[in-house]
Amino acid sequence: MNLSTPPTDTSRPDFGVIIVGDEILSGKRADKHLTKVIELLGARGLSLAYADYVGDSPERITHTLKRAFDSGDIVFSCGGIGATPDDHTRQCAAKALDQALVLHPQAELLIRERMQDVAKEQGVPYEPHREDNIHRLNMGVFPQSAQIIPNPYNKIPGFTCVSPGRTLQTGAVHFVPGFPVMAWPMIEWVLDTHYGHWFQKAAWLEKSVIVYGAMEAALTPLMETLETQHPGVKVFSLPSVDHPEHGRHIELGVKGEPDKVNAAYPAMLAGLHVFGAKLGPELVRS
Repeated sequence: MNLSTPPTDTSRPDFGVIIVGDEILSGKRADKHLTKVIELLGARGLSLAYADYVGDSPERITHTLKRAFDSGDIVFSCGGIGATPDDHTRQCAAKALDQALVLHPQAELLIRERMQDVAKEQGVPYEPHREDNIHRLNMGVFPQSAQIIPNPYNKIPGFTCVSPGRTLQTGAVHFVPGFPVMAWPMIEWVLDTHYGHWFQKAAWLEKSVIVYGAMEAALTPLMETLETQHPGVKVFSLPSVDHPEHGRHIELGVKGEPDKVNAAYPAMLAGLHVFGAKLGPELVRS
């Protein structure tokens, strides 16, 4: 079976991200992956369903990856695929899948190419049997079923694994480095290579209004009615208690295809007027 073959049904999978590293949880480094993954998905009409953060604990990483493999979702895992003692993601992926770790032949070729490039740049001979060069090949040791993800920055590949019984379309984890300069183009490659059929071609629109002095619980019946009467539109509320301009308020809105949003938004405003809500500025995003 071609693992890239699109499914015949029309339901899109959820997209998730796992961000690995003690340096993120300790605050030594600020995570940049979450906002970028949201941006990359959003540019393709997709959205992120969830994000998991996990430190450099093999047990926790394995548990998190097993849950991802079992989920049926499309998940990106950022970080921990190097070959230093604090990099555990490759080993944990193999354990989560109950697979052996093996040197991927294509990854080996790419890593050797990179080593030759570095030697040439430094003006020294390439020594394939030198101890540090042999160690670098560990960066291409992946779970047995892995497929590589090309790395346009320095050729050291990432990898993709699919849970047994699933396909790239019905549950896969894509492993990329923690370095944004490498990870982000690799995530884009995965999306554009394997998931283009899920991209939303239609335009997208979001309309909302600032509502003062209301409680979310009181607005819930209106939100439920809007979603029932306007299928395909998603209603959202974003409460704030200390906004510098609007103070305590709720941003209430609808989002989806423009025609559907343009039909639902006046109905939402009418419902708010019946409710007697005090309204502020209206917001439009597309």
